[in-house]
Amino acid sequence: MTERLIESGLKVFATCPPSYTASPRAYRRDMLDVARWSEAAGCEGILVYTDNGLVDPWLVAQDIITHTQRLAPLVAVQPVYMHPYAVAKMVATLGFLHGRRVYLNMVAGGFKNDLEALDDPTPHDERYTRLTEYTTLIMSLLDATKPVTLHGKYYRITNVRMTPPLDPALIPGVFVSGSSDAGLAAARQLGALAVRYPKPVAEYEGAPPIDAAALGIRIGIIAREDARDAWAAARARFPEDRKGQLTHQLAMKVSDSEWHRHLSEIGEAAAAQPESPYWMVPFENYKTFCPYLVGSYERVADEVARYVGVGYRTIILDVPAGPEELEHIGVVCERAAARVAP
Repeated sequence: MTERLIESGLKVFATCPPSYTASPRAYRRDMLDVARWSEAAGCEGILVYTDNGLVDPWLVAQDIITHTQRLAPLVAVQPVYMHPYAVAKMVATLGFLHGRRVYLNMVAGGFKNDLEALDDPTPHDERYTRLTEYTTLIMSLLDATKPVTLHGKYYRITNVRMTPPLDPALIPGVFVSGSSDAGLAAARQLGALAVRYPKPVAEYEGAPPIDAAALGIRIGIIAREDARDAWAAARARFPEDRKGQLTHQLAMKVSDSEWHRHLSEIGEAAAAQPESPYWMVPFENYKTFCPYLVGSYERVADEVARYVGVGYRTIILDVPAGPEELEHIGVVCERAAARVAP
């Protein structure tokens, strides 16, 4: 799928599986398998996310780099976990050792209980203000042309120069969650790509364009030539699960994330439109954190092309079920790209 994606300007990222329940050996095997499948399918990179219950994303990113040829880790970065100098040092060191680029997925929040456990009571919108200063400092440190001094509201450094310097060709791309107004404002100020957990595409068509340097969506795709086969595969992969539904409800209570609340509301409306490819059952059963598009290649490709038409030129896929699933997604992306002018 690579050629048409490049021609259309569309970039596709996969997602690394979580480490919650896997044994160490099984997790590492599965993680590297997904990375290799994603590279073979033509993905630009792979999201490695983070929270209190996951392994360190930087160590995972290094493992991915050493076992692939070009796949770029999209590393989730949370200010509560690391000083901005440490983040810049990680990026510079990976560039120095491997000559590889990474992307940074800047995370302002997370589960409320996780933040409270680390004594971070910062309100939602202020976390994005902090994230903006944090990210600005990281990117300033990675510009090796001059030493950096900052006496900001949250961080203070004096006359710091990053060594080893990062090759300018390896400067990371920056993603910021843009589902809330505060997140979108942070992305705009940073010139970053604003990632959204999207609503059904019809809600964006006819609305004013979103003011951001670039836009991306986090979404899953299950497609086949025949829609009935796609829905059968989707329901087999994500059966309804009462325990998962209860866990989802509990997670809503301990999260102040606006996207989590919005998706829950959207799911109720989407259930009333059975002909729509927009599917929320995996989210509602706590199997994943994003909507899915399900249906025939043609139907899902039309939907993806419509998202691209309103500005979403980067797609972060959910964790792929296997290389065959990425082949099916590749067909959708090729057809969607063919519908979109470069």
